[in-house]
Amino acid sequence: MIVINVVFGFPFLPPAVSSTSAARWKLVLGSSADAANEIALSPDYGRMDEVLTQLYDNNGERKAGLGGSAPKVSRWLGDIRTYFPSSVVAVMQQDAMDRLGLHQLLLEPEVLRTVQADVHLVGTLMSLSRVMPQKVKHTAREVVLKVVRELEQKLANPLRQAVQGALSRAVRNPRPRYHEINWGATIRANLKHYQPEYKTVVPEKLIGYGRRGQALKEIVLCVDQSGSMASSVVYAGVFGAVLASIKAVKTHMVVFDTAVVNLSEDLQDPVDLLFGVQLGGGTDINLALTYCQQLITRPTDTILVLISDLYEGGNEREMIKRAAALKAAGVTVVALLALADDGAPSFDRRVAEQFAALGIPSFACTPAQFPQLMAAAIQGQELKAAPL
Repeated sequence: MIVINVVFGFPFLPPAVSSTSAARWKLVLGSSADAANEIALSPDYGRMDEVLTQLYDNNGERKAGLGGSAPKVSRWLGDIRTYFPSSVVAVMQQDAMDRLGLHQLLLEPEVLRTVQADVHLVGTLMSLSRVMPQKVKHTAREVVLKVVRELEQKLANPLRQAVQGALSRAVRNPRPRYHEINWGATIRANLKHYQPEYKTVVPEKLIGYGRRGQALKEIVLCVDQSGSMASSVVYAGVFGAVLASIKAVKTHMVVFDTAVVNLSEDLQDPVDLLFGVQLGGGTDINLALTYCQQLITRPTDTILVLISDLYEGGNEREMIKRAAALKAAGVTVVALLALADDGAPSFDRRVAEQFAALGIPSFACTPAQFPQLMAAAIQGQELKAAPL
């Protein structure tokens, strides 16, 4: 184990460290780890050090760094992709936007083409859509389309399989045709009619899967479009588009801040849908639930997924009453504090506890877990939240 000593607040490397390890630690710790410049860096390490220095410094403040030049930023973006793996590139790009205020430079097409596209970048482009000049919009759509296609390839099939399987098992058909018979359920229901001499069950009642081709369930995705929910909005848009492609499900996509917008008609094109989202602003969950309540025509066949951190800027008391009314009407209500891989979300614990008291589970969900969540909700299984 290498021990990093600290003297008067400045780290330095112990003398026993090998030259390669020392060079790597210098990259990690910066110039303060080698104030006398005694550690030589190879050409590649030297360039990596320059790239890191342009972004990170001792004070966390902006220096000459990347400056305001789009070509200079483009070169820097190309360099980090040369010297670092994609997972590190994504972190450095986000740090560059946070530390150096590069959001404005993303409005330059030549910069946008060099950025590694991911969910966070899509969220940034969504937040900039209102100020995006016309010359950039085509490039931005290409970037968003690329990310959406990648997410669909990864997430669409698991969601379709989970939902279609759950629908088949959740809806019973009392007069099934032969190919519609649920043999497992039929045998279990007729075990009392077992005939020992024939070693078989004589079923008196057949249990079948539900017939397809009709809307068996309605799903309402009610998504908070405040700035902190950017990644969740992207994933919700992709999942909403997949759900809308399943004929046995009627899908609604509602986004809200202090106003409510129904984007259900845009579910055929998730890129249009995402550009229809306006990230930022306040939050009025009560208003959103009121709107969703008006959409619901078959409460017992409806699943309402509220994707929000539950920080209510509107009437919190009315929001709780609205959620209770939806639950009492037979709607399956689930509150997702986040639909993302970003780690533990920040959320209003007090509101989550009030929801839990109503029987409304509140928990974060990764995109990989979402198909199983929807399958369980469709089949009426108990959804258990993680400890709050």
